[in-house]
Amino acid sequence: MESNVDDFINQLKEKRKTATEGGGAKRVEAQHAKGKMTAHERIVKLVDDGSFIELEGFMLHRHTDFDLDKDRYPGDGVVAGFAKIEGRRVCVYAQDFTIIGGSFGEVAGKKIAKVMDLAVQSGVPVIGINDGGGARIQEGIWSLEAYGEVFYRNVQASGVIPQISVIMGPCAGGAVYSPAIQDFIVMVKNMGNMYITGPQVIKAVTGEEVNEEVLGGADTHSSVSGVAHFAAENEEDAFSTIRKILSYIPSNNTEPGPATTPSDDPWRMDKSLDTIVPADPSSSYDMRDVVTRIFDLESFFEVSHSFAQNAITGFARLHGQPVGVVGQNPAVMAGSIDIDASDKIARFVRFCDAFNLPIITFSDSPGFLPGVSQEHGGIIRHGAKILYAYAEATTPKITIITRKGYGGAMIVMGSKYLRADLVFAWPSAEIAVMGAEGAVNILYRKQLKDTPNAAEERARLIQEYKDKFSNPYAAAAAGHIDDILIPSETRPRLIAALELLKDKQTSLPAKKHGNIPL
Repeated sequence: MESNVDDFINQLKEKRKTATEGGGAKRVEAQHAKGKMTAHERIVKLVDDGSFIELEGFMLHRHTDFDLDKDRYPGDGVVAGFAKIEGRRVCVYAQDFTIIGGSFGEVAGKKIAKVMDLAVQSGVPVIGINDGGGARIQEGIWSLEAYGEVFYRNVQASGVIPQISVIMGPCAGGAVYSPAIQDFIVMVKNMGNMYITGPQVIKAVTGEEVNEEVLGGADTHSSVSGVAHFAAENEEDAFSTIRKILSYIPSNNTEPGPATTPSDDPWRMDKSLDTIVPADPSSSYDMRDVVTRIFDLESFFEVSHSFAQNAITGFARLHGQPVGVVGQNPAVMAGSIDIDASDKIARFVRFCDAFNLPIITFSDSPGFLPGVSQEHGGIIRHGAKILYAYAEATTPKITIITRKGYGGAMIVMGSKYLRADLVFAWPSAEIAVMGAEGAVNILYRKQLKDTPNAAEERARLIQEYKDKFSNPYAAAAAGHIDDILIPSETRPRLIAALELLKDKQTSLPAKKHGNIPL
């Protein structure tokens, strides 16, 4: 009996239905029993309704060793395609744990490589949902090739299109390197794990006993290692975080950030800013309180909130325009710069520069954190990353010195010497090589040693040094800062400055690339 058109269509519909069922009803049920969605369900939940177009959904692996030929499913463990999020085009892929534990083989590599190539060529962000058992050992070297092809594309796409990785299950061994290269990692608490070697291997090799959550859970990586930028409460929260990230960043490196219709008065001047910095330089304050009062109301979106809290990084809006915000937080470690803060700041500055987001820096810099562990850990090398990132950045750069601006720590935090476009200071700013007491100890050491009333003389010299440097006027007189602002004036002044700089054009010397001190 001849087939008719309806038969062909019905056959296709049946095959499509089968492809969305992953590894079958039992495995889907097991996934749901863990409180986890399937790969298809996750993508549908993330993107705009009806916008997902799947690609290569019928691909099958070709391997037969270890009875793999008896374990073939359409799509082979990865769902990939393109869609829209809040009306913006994106490419997306998700590992399917219901198919051979989401293990990564040749087909998975080809499918992810395909959507990444499409993302770069189309100039759209790519989002990867990770939930898999690592390399598919049964495929041998083909699995390693698959990872390598994806890693290569991650690197080539870096700085061209935004890359976001979501960890919603196991991500171990070689699997961790693709997310590590991407711009942002979102991990779901009590669900996602990342580590090079798991608890069993660690116990066998080092004797250390640790569970998966402590070793590589969302809390660990968002607060201790800094590998993850966001820790989500659940899958829905993770998807909300992705949408929020995308709302601040452009689709590629040739576009400006997505502006919104301004809803906050550009001339708003919050008088509480005038007294927010304590008169006593040894007293702390939270730089977040400064940031939230200056930028468009409720627009500050912090990145890496729980990691290196002596530094603040995040996105915000000024009169509807998205910007990157960097600051030191005197409420934690007096805002001093340590190894972790260096890495956090430098990486974020480079992201903003790559994607044309102006960088607004709030500097309150008492110095780099002293100590043997910091020196032996390479604070020189890590601190130099901030310097490098700011000096390399060609996006608009505006810096506000709110209080302490001491030594090299002042220089690296977006100073005019690193070609910040505009540098402002508040009246509370103290701009000097170091604090008054340290300076007097060095400058007048011999003199004080021979002075009868050394304590009184030392106090007089400290006050004399403060009178000269514990204010911004000497720096302003020398042209090292562009203006001194009443703190409540900062918002309208920043908006005006951004308007001036929105078409800024500058270039770096011709070279293959620099050699950042990694």
